[in-house]
Amino acid sequence: METELRDIRQQLTEKISAITTQLETISGLTAAEAREQLVEGLKNEAQIQASSYIKDVVAQSKLTATKDAKKIVLETIQRTAAEHAIENCVSIFNIESDDVKGKIIGREGRNIRALEAATGVEIIVDDTPEAIIISGFDPVRREVARLSLHLLVKDGRIHPARIEEIVAKTRKNIDEEIVEIGEKTIIDLGIHGLHPELIKMVGRMRFRSSYGQNLLQHSREVANLCATMAAEMGLNVKHAKRAGLLHDIGKVSTEEPELPHAILGMEMAKKYKEHPDVVNAIGAHHDEMEMTAMISPLVQACDAISGSRPGARREMMESYIKRLKQLEETANGFKGVNQCFAIQAGRELRVMVDAENVTDERAAELSYEISQKIEKEMQYPGQIKITVIREMRAVAYAK
Repeated sequence: METELRDIRQQLTEKISAITTQLETISGLTAAEAREQLVEGLKNEAQIQASSYIKDVVAQSKLTATKDAKKIVLETIQRTAAEHAIENCVSIFNIESDDVKGKIIGREGRNIRALEAATGVEIIVDDTPEAIIISGFDPVRREVARLSLHLLVKDGRIHPARIEEIVAKTRKNIDEEIVEIGEKTIIDLGIHGLHPELIKMVGRMRFRSSYGQNLLQHSREVANLCATMAAEMGLNVKHAKRAGLLHDIGKVSTEEPELPHAILGMEMAKKYKEHPDVVNAIGAHHDEMEMTAMISPLVQACDAISGSRPGARREMMESYIKRLKQLEETANGFKGVNQCFAIQAGRELRVMVDAENVTDERAAELSYEISQKIEKEMQYPGQIKITVIREMRAVAYAK
């Protein structure tokens, strides 16, 4: 039986070999060459089909990606309750009776002058019933003036010495309130482990504005937008929320103001040991450095969404505030100047000088020198009145 099978196998092998030889003779190719051509043909066909498939997949992915991106943005905006956060340059102080206005003005206006000198705002007492208008570009000064007025009216003792005492006390209370605001903000957002200095800066945002938009409201809004988008995209939600809240901290820093606020904020975040992704997101949100973290473009997009809402910002406000700050900085650069306040929407500059180092004659010269420097270095509409105030105080103690 085995012998028969061996013979049959031998015969089949010979027939296959003969047929292969015949095919090679007819085609002019060896079996190996034919196999190689067949494989090559199948490979080319497979590549063509694969390329067509890839092209279809890429086109479909682009359509899907655009659709999914729009969906994520729309869902994020819908889920984030945003407020209109416009900051004005006036605050209203309500009073119970118009009789209080006389006390606030004082004899020959001495009380109101002392209040304006101590706070750096303009107090407008006019015919508006049961209201006093506090005007100033700096929200912190306005808040100090408003709270000081409240305490003075409540106490009833309104005179220059008492005004200075109350204003100093109020400024201290504002510093404590800044810390409380920062702590409340991070608790509301569920952010943990933030350095105490960064918490102070978050609180300070409450009293700053960007293009008329309250900086703290804007930063909270960006943080919530970032968290929602990061969750939808599968990114680190905690890092995205931190970066969203801290992206504008450079605007409230007094250190190295010549640096762009994004780079300054990045340096501060690095100093207080924030995560490298958070640091990069802060520094890159205005394209002033390369984006290396996944959350960086997210923060940039959310910042744009928050700022571009109708009514969120007013472009003229920022340039207006910069002009007033430049006015004050110009006058503060002169020797003997203690304090300087831009009031009347920048139409008047009040300069407080040191009476011991600046004489009456020098005060007159100083007002002229400041006016000349402002004329040369600044651009402004109309004219600016420079008022140099030199107050001489004689103090003695009865023992």
